[in-house]
Amino acid sequence: MSKNLNRVALVTGASRGIGAAIAERLAADGFTVVVNYAGNAAQAEDVVRRIEDKGGRALTTRADVSDAVAVAGMFDAAEAAFGGVDVLVNNAGIMMLSPIAASDDALFQRQIDVNLKGTFNTSREAGKRLRDGGRIVNLSTSVVGLKLENYGVYTATKAAVETLTAILAKEMRGRAITVNAVAPGPTATDLFLEGKDAALIERMARMNPLERLATPADIAAAVAFLSGPDGGWINGQVLRANGGMV
Repeated sequence: MSKNLNRVALVTGASRGIGAAIAERLAADGFTVVVNYAGNAAQAEDVVRRIEDKGGRALTTRADVSDAVAVAGMFDAAEAAFGGVDVLVNNAGIMMLSPIAASDDALFQRQIDVNLKGTFNTSREAGKRLRDGGRIVNLSTSVVGLKLENYGVYTATKAAVETLTAILAKEMRGRAITVNAVAPGPTATDLFLEGKDAALIERMARMNPLERLATPADIAAAVAFLSGPDGGWINGQVLRANGGMV
């Protein structure tokens, strides 16, 4: 735990699901955590409360990552409270499934705004403001490899995020800042499970040779590795955390 004392991690979309698990894992590893949320303040406060109940430090900050001004304000708040930011985890994202031919402009634009523009906005700010020796971890998806039907627009945004990841890693030369991505497979979150029947969930769980869904903690562990000292030699990479599915 002491390895990460006095280091600050900002996790976007951290009020529930994988983001909340990442925030709590990084706090357990010794980071002070900034819990970003877009809409549900109560859930974000619950994450902070769980962190503080275990002796950690955290605060919430509201920002829509698609809004560049709000993103700058989020970094301002973190710097005012804790002096700076060492780790950015770009977890905020939305998934709207549809065949490409049936995807309307609103579905396309909303996912571009949050998944791609949002990651660009936070990465741009981090590229200027992250403390030397820091980490950026983006969230992609293993569907970039699987290329499943109905995931076209969503996966296109994440493929773009993977490209941004590799290029930003090179642009951080001289500052000892690593930039990587974690690409989860199917993960047992409320967002994933909602609207799916038991047969579909079972089929997706068996797509990998470990024959289960990931837990949010599984994904948080991969992010924690890349965020901490043991991941310091990994740079510009995409870690597919999917149990061997692809």
